[in-house]
Amino acid sequence: MRRLKLTPRPDWQAKAEAVGFVYHHTEGQAYWDEGVAYAFTLEQVEQDLEPAAAELHDLCLDLVDEVAGSQELMERLAIPPEHRDFVAGSWRAKSPSLYGRFDFGYDGQSKPKLYEYNADTPTSVFEAATFQWLWLEELIANGTFPANADQFNSLFEALRDRFKVLFPTGGFVHFASDEDAVEDRQTVRFLEDLALQAGVEPKFVAMDNIGLNEEGQFVDLEGFVLQAAFKLYPWEFMLREPYAAHLNTAQVRWIEPPWKAILSNKGILPLLWERHRGHPNLLEAYFEGDPAASALGGRFVRKPLFSREGANVEVVGGADEPVLDQGYGDEGAIVQAYHPPPAFDGKRPVVGAWMVGNEPAGVGVREDDSVVTKNLARFVPHVIEG
Repeated sequence: MRRLKLTPRPDWQAKAEAVGFVYHHTEGQAYWDEGVAYAFTLEQVEQDLEPAAAELHDLCLDLVDEVAGSQELMERLAIPPEHRDFVAGSWRAKSPSLYGRFDFGYDGQSKPKLYEYNADTPTSVFEAATFQWLWLEELIANGTFPANADQFNSLFEALRDRFKVLFPTGGFVHFASDEDAVEDRQTVRFLEDLALQAGVEPKFVAMDNIGLNEEGQFVDLEGFVLQAAFKLYPWEFMLREPYAAHLNTAQVRWIEPPWKAILSNKGILPLLWERHRGHPNLLEAYFEGDPAASALGGRFVRKPLFSREGANVEVVGGADEPVLDQGYGDEGAIVQAYHPPPAFDGKRPVVGAWMVGNEPAGVGVREDDSVVTKNLARFVPHVIEG
């Protein structure tokens, strides 16, 4: 694993916008950074990243099966009591999943270590599936990389084909997100296009424009009933919205399914450690307040059960690491062994390994200046060196 320094293409912004990647800057700072790239060997992909994602996925599904049958474990994950049957019922019904992303600390030498599982929302899937692949194709064409250069990246085809599995006869599917959040809306547009290629008829509805009809069904502004719906909105929020009382009776087939409320919760990290202590891809972790957490010593990481993009994640007992306070943490927290991302030229990459259905389908790398990957971390492309 190497960090390469490259010359950005002079017209990369225009090319990004041409394919819908219009959020290439965040708060005035570059989000996409092709002045660098990470190079992996085929062995690192096939013997480290891919099997780690596959094995952890299996362990996570086993854990969902256990949690779905346990009120005690549901409580530890702060899943509201009134919705536990709804969450568990979706698992028992075998409601299928589209994707998930494991975030790994990985230096190319040691085994990947799991920081968290982004099992519910698709942040960075568009740039991972499309723009970094287009970048590689152009750099092969201009001679920057040899013709046999590759990526661990079948995301586009895997997602499209997964829609065919989810909806084998096609049909009408709503797609929902915050209409005013540019990254969310463009990501959902990408998924709508993939669904269309798979024979599905997509229809967008903003999350705040979903209403209820007299029968208690969710409807869009035109009165069309939501029967199947993809939502870019996390389950931990949905289960606490005023409309949550209708989730169990509205009979919507949600993508991602409600059981993803279990896996998108950082409480799975201590639960996985309890069940697979010493696993080479897991970091030691405990629920906050567990006396056993003293084993972590004086330096560890505190993470709220529900948190996005490093918000309210705190390094305890270490160097002064600023905390991005976005109000997470009321439902509880976990503590995890301190295992900072490796430093390459002073930068800290986290490797996101994507699952589509039950199969590993690619990686995307986000790089930050700090040990906690936050909302302004940069997405950098990767290449497999022949």
